[in-house]
Amino acid sequence: MADLSTFPITRKWPAKHPDRLQLYSLPTPNGVKVSIMLEETGLPYEAHTVNFGSNDQMSPEFLSLNPNNKIPAIIDPDGPGAKPLPLFESGAILLYLADKTGQFIPSDAARRWETIQWLMFQMGGIGPMFGQLGFFHKFAGKDYEDKRPRDRYVGESIRLLEVLDARLADRQWVMGDDYTIADMSILPWVRNLDGFYEAGDLVGMKNYSNVNRVLKNFTERPAVQRGLNIPPR
Repeated sequence: MADLSTFPITRKWPAKHPDRLQLYSLPTPNGVKVSIMLEETGLPYEAHTVNFGSNDQMSPEFLSLNPNNKIPAIIDPDGPGAKPLPLFESGAILLYLADKTGQFIPSDAARRWETIQWLMFQMGGIGPMFGQLGFFHKFAGKDYEDKRPRDRYVGESIRLLEVLDARLADRQWVMGDDYTIADMSILPWVRNLDGFYEAGDLVGMKNYSNVNRVLKNFTERPAVQRGLNIPPR
């Protein structure tokens, strides 16, 4: 059995099952990317809730795993060379789990890189832009008298949705017939924009028929339904 006691984070979140992958997260768009991937692959894991209300993400224990104080983060007790591997950044974790399991990423080199390209589309575009829109529309930013910051992110979110809708025009998933980590990365953010951020009308969500079709198929997957609620708040 792997010894995880050398990782300070396990002092705050003890591992009941140290032989399983340890997930430190919340059911946010970035967090559920990884819980959905874990549910889809069937890898055994143990989920730990990082409570933002009590600033768990700023605790020394959590910072010892992710100095950038963001969720999700993992420790895989069975990492490369049969040694524990700590890892943060949701995109990196998705790639690692895809390679570890041989699932949800094409084995063909060209299609693999095309999948990574769309993963980066989410990491560099959809995530940051939708997140800023959520801040300026629903949270503290909504009280700003100057609406130019909000409108900037509205415009960029619309542009990104148009790109995604065009990509999905003749495809079942981002990569065609293959359901991949690109879908697991992008679609939780789309769901959040229309749901939790309540910005569907603002970006004209009803106009993106292809996005809505694929999002519906995504949220109907049993593994997605489970992963969206892991770990419980």
